[in-house]
Amino acid sequence: MRLQYKIVVGFLFFTLISNAQFTPDCRSAIPVCGDAPISGIADGRGDIDDFDPDDIRQTGCLEKGSNSSANIENNTSWYAFRALEDGSIGFDIEATTDTAEWDFAIYGPDTDCASISNGTAQPLRCNYEANNTSFTGLGTNPESGQDGFEFVKGSKNTYDELLDIAAGEIYYILINNYNTNFDGDPEPFTLTFTGDVDALDCTFRDEFLGLDIVGCEGDPDVVLSAFRSPVGPDVASVVWSVDYEDDGVIDNANLATGTEYTVTSPNTGRYFVEITTISGTPTTVVDDILIYFHAAPIVSDIEITVVDYLVDRNKIEVLVNGNSDYEYAINGGEFQDETLFHDVPPGQNTLIVNDKNGCGITEEIPFLVIGYPKFFTPNGDGFHDGWNVLGIEELVDARVYIYDRYGKLLKQLAAGVTWNGTFNGKDMPESDYWFRMEYAETEGGVIVAKTLQNHFTLKR
Repeated sequence: MRLQYKIVVGFLFFTLISNAQFTPDCRSAIPVCGDAPISGIADGRGDIDDFDPDDIRQTGCLEKGSNSSANIENNTSWYAFRALEDGSIGFDIEATTDTAEWDFAIYGPDTDCASISNGTAQPLRCNYEANNTSFTGLGTNPESGQDGFEFVKGSKNTYDELLDIAAGEIYYILINNYNTNFDGDPEPFTLTFTGDVDALDCTFRDEFLGLDIVGCEGDPDVVLSAFRSPVGPDVASVVWSVDYEDDGVIDNANLATGTEYTVTSPNTGRYFVEITTISGTPTTVVDDILIYFHAAPIVSDIEITVVDYLVDRNKIEVLVNGNSDYEYAINGGEFQDETLFHDVPPGQNTLIVNDKNGCGITEEIPFLVIGYPKFFTPNGDGFHDGWNVLGIEELVDARVYIYDRYGKLLKQLAAGVTWNGTFNGKDMPESDYWFRMEYAETEGGVIVAKTLQNHFTLKR
């Protein structure tokens, strides 16, 4: 016999602990190349915290370096570059003001902004030391002639080693201003690549809207800028369009005009821009970017399927509303991708749902599996001394009748009552016993009487 119970887990049971992902400014990293110096300016603390401050200071070379008051993020800028071929790359970051104190960290390959933000991805190179020259970077300091060497906390090394890159790899550079006056005013710097600069892919700049962005519903807006294109301010007109399903069909061919377009959560889609130039060289420039907002886990219901009321065959399936990738754990166990759980014990259990993209995790959600122990041992040791159908209190008008193998009624049970293995004050012998459970269930708005029969074992 197969009985199914659906338990709706309401908001009384559900709490989303937090959005675990700090969406960093690196999601708007500017694609760059090595054929010319890059003039940058860092303005303010950045739109969003790049890192979880409780985690990032404990990892790698972002441990505040030699200065106990040094900050992880202040006036940050993010860049990205892609390798065209194998080689070794360095760069110089030059301070062009007296008050700027530039630090950097470089991440990659095979990483993304979410893993950078939560500390999963460690910097390959970085300098969070107090610089005594106007330069910092990878390779050789052009001012002092000092060659870069491996990070050692407290060494005050101005430069780190060159970075070996391979064709197709993408790297992120964080440039951070440890501004000595912390006034938040914009300050300029110059970024110049060194080493095998021809190994960098200059077509990467054509992807000026940036790399695809994965975020969470409720994240801050994403501002897309046409001025980041290779033609710079040579802009006569701009048209934005969008394919919300990313299925190759444009849903709105005239989404907006203007040099900037702001994407707000939860408007997932592939966004396109077409720029017509003033000079006509080239006539038009186009780019696109996929922005995907994942939804935090919202458990709509838990469907519990109990097969033959055998404990080792109890199973539950979890249904979650949302457009993300989730994983599930019950009773404090390991997370799994599969929504189906087998061998769920009868009685009270707990479920946790986690968004694999870092968009949130639920607290423990209690749920009940209606079932019965396959055996009990009424020997007074405090373990398995009584027997009843667990979860019976959730059924309507439930009654349980216990019989011996000859069909003699030994006990009638209701919710909260257990059988201690006796009849008329005498211990019943070790054997299999049968039970019949009668209850009511609503089907299509009509209350229908139900009956279940099965057996269990008394052991002494």
